[in-house]
Amino acid sequence: MTKEKNLLKEEKELFRIDGKPAFLEALPLAFQHIVAMFVGNVAPILIISRVAKIDPSVTTILIQCAMLAAGVATFLQIYPIKLFGGLRVGSKLPVVMGTSFGFLPTVLAILGGNSLNLPILFGAQIVGGIASILIGAYLKKIRKYFPPLVAGTVVFSIGLSLFPIGINYMAGGVGAPTYGSYQNWAISLIVLGTVLYFNQFTKGITKLSSILIGIVVGYVISVSLGMVNFTPVREAAWFAFPKFFIFGAPKFEMGSMIAMVIMYLVTAIQAVGDLSAVTLGGVNREVSDQELSGGVIGNGVGAIFSAVLNSFPTATYSQNVGLVVLTKVVSRYVIAIAAGFLLIAGFVPKFGAIINTIPSAVIGGGTITVFSMITMTGIQVISKGGITGRTMIIVGLSVAIGAGIGQVPQSIAQFPQFVKLIFGSSVVMSTLIALVLNIILPKENHK
Repeated sequence: MTKEKNLLKEEKELFRIDGKPAFLEALPLAFQHIVAMFVGNVAPILIISRVAKIDPSVTTILIQCAMLAAGVATFLQIYPIKLFGGLRVGSKLPVVMGTSFGFLPTVLAILGGNSLNLPILFGAQIVGGIASILIGAYLKKIRKYFPPLVAGTVVFSIGLSLFPIGINYMAGGVGAPTYGSYQNWAISLIVLGTVLYFNQFTKGITKLSSILIGIVVGYVISVSLGMVNFTPVREAAWFAFPKFFIFGAPKFEMGSMIAMVIMYLVTAIQAVGDLSAVTLGGVNREVSDQELSGGVIGNGVGAIFSAVLNSFPTATYSQNVGLVVLTKVVSRYVIAIAAGFLLIAGFVPKFGAIINTIPSAVIGGGTITVFSMITMTGIQVISKGGITGRTMIIVGLSVAIGAGIGQVPQSIAQFPQFVKLIFGSSVVMSTLIALVLNIILPKENHK
């Protein structure tokens, strides 16, 4: 009887935010979270590194840094640091942080395909992090300017801007000698088919890890076809401490900073949605203002730390939020175990070197579903308020002008560089237009 009571008590600990279940009980649940976020945390690094033509050995370091940054940012969220005036760094909720796909279009616009611009990116990221801290402190006052209509338009534009990236990777990566080959497309489609099968026709851990399974299948095929070079893996060390500012001191360029500040404003709205979903779906209550404020401030501090550590912007992971809502396991201890594994991976360069050998076609086949889901999530959020004439004007114009300029960057070629950096990003442009139109266009009368 006592044993049954102990088991029941342990089980209850899983469903309390401050609960501490047995390690062996929490371990498989933590592994699920790692599986859910793993591809999302690594794929942006691989895409950015290959577009900016970063040396593979340096990319290994970037992957190592991304793991470490994700672990630290997650710990900050689940175990907050108290500040002043009731403010704190972190939401104290079971959320996982990692490298964000949402920043990808803006990051690539700032880099312009040149790794020499990385100091400019990290400078902008630091400023964006500071802005996120300020946004978090005053979140309650500015939240009204970002209703679902605006937030959904932003998410929709992010998804659209990622499609060309996904297709280029499915074809083998721009600049690759085999770009557009039958072989690349065959592997990409096999990966995509595997992802769809496990996502739609299975349940549990295989459904959650469908993208990871698809990439493993594609990787095995690529190895058998001789498409993978393991030399960087043999040369990588087993253990190494992370290095700060390996690309030099950050540089601060006006256009890049403004674009990144806007993106952190967008990320704040995403965090509001994710944190609200955790409390509503996990513990059946509304999220508190302190939790929201702490979560956005935690985003900002995580951004600054990531920049110092040569890593790219982080954000809350909606797929992990979905996992919390699905299982109702809200124990921060479970998330802490997952974050601990990320920290360990951050000190093992050989791990990053293995990840860096994944062919572009495999990454493309695995991530195109992520990009499509981001887009559909945006549509879902927009439709919450109903599709009216006003909605169609705001969403249509925002996406048309934003995506249009993003696809035809030469249309603003005569403008100064800082203007091109701000408005050349389709996501930033769509965000600004949606924000302004929502404020100035008259609300519809539903009498």
